[in-house]
Amino acid sequence: MNEPERGQQRGRGLLTTVGVLVALIVLALGGWFLAHRSGTRVAGAPRGRPASTVGLATAQRADLPVTLDALGTVTPLATAVVRAQVSGVLTEVLFKEGQMVERGQALAQIDPRPFQLALEQAEGNLARDEAQLVAARVTLARDRTLLTQDSIAQQDVDTQEATVKQLEGTVVTDRAAIGSARLNLTWSRITAPVAGRVGLRAVDPGNSVTTTDTNGIATITQLKPMDVEFALPSDDIGAVQKRLAAKAVLSATALDRTRSSTLANGTFLTLDNQVDPTTGTVHAKARFQNSEGTLFPQQFVNLRLLLDVQEGAVVVPAAALRHGPQGDFVFVVSADRIAHVRRVQTGAANGDQVAIASGIAPGEQVVTEGGDRLTEGAAVRLPGAAVGPPGAAPGGGQRRRPS
Repeated sequence: MNEPERGQQRGRGLLTTVGVLVALIVLALGGWFLAHRSGTRVAGAPRGRPASTVGLATAQRADLPVTLDALGTVTPLATAVVRAQVSGVLTEVLFKEGQMVERGQALAQIDPRPFQLALEQAEGNLARDEAQLVAARVTLARDRTLLTQDSIAQQDVDTQEATVKQLEGTVVTDRAAIGSARLNLTWSRITAPVAGRVGLRAVDPGNSVTTTDTNGIATITQLKPMDVEFALPSDDIGAVQKRLAAKAVLSATALDRTRSSTLANGTFLTLDNQVDPTTGTVHAKARFQNSEGTLFPQQFVNLRLLLDVQEGAVVVPAAALRHGPQGDFVFVVSADRIAHVRRVQTGAANGDQVAIASGIAPGEQVVTEGGDRLTEGAAVRLPGAAVGPPGAAPGGGQRRRPS
């Protein structure tokens, strides 16, 4: 190899060496930057692991309502289809659709003339038969007198007695016919059998109505009070019966579909006498006065039954409670922003709150969000909190190390 070629080879080796050195310097600077960045963490954080951002809540003492929630159906106490009791031509409709009516109030009128004539005919038959009965009794009295004088045969007296009894039966039948005719005349005026709201009219004046019409004249639904029928899991039967045995009045609340608005307040009424084996639930009923008319028949509502009130319970959000192979636990955050696993015993739950029977004291902070990223001793910080240097106190100052 001549001298120029050896010079070019030395130049290429020098460039390779310089390139390697530059690459090493860049890698060293990147490692230093990452190490410096990860080293800036909240006080108490394990070396090399950044703090996790979590949501916190404070355990508090409060009176926790113990409730049972169910989907219910509004059912009226009474629904009556108003039907004609006699057949005839409808001459008047005395109600408006949707009108509130009282029991006994006139709703419609059937042409009463045929029934009036039938009543007069029955009264005439009664008058005729009563006159015949009076004449037969007079004849019987005379025949009995003649029998004592041996002026008439016993057979004639017996025949007259039978005639009197026959006429007496006819008079009784006539009086029953008068009662029937008078009742039919009364039924020609159709009245409300119950108090409530009238539905849509099913027939117009001028139509002929009969006692066999399926739809009748109209339907009346009682609106005050109203019941809500719902189903409870069979596991809750014991708790409900225990409260009922203690003579407790269980409050019931009817809520709208979104559970954001209260429709009516009432009381628990009763449980059914058996469990539905197909669903494992028991039917129950609550009663509402419905004074404002907010409950409508066959309406679906969310029913909330107040079973009891646990007074002075330590309460945390239900989101703070976590479940593990060794039982329920929560992450409790200490003053230096370190999360610790705390085993707890839970009590009653109400929606988004749960009572803690043991394991947490009032005032302690528990993790409600981000707990799935935590382990024992992990550092935490609140959303938007400034990231301080190692050893920083929660208030932002430098934590003093123990001497």
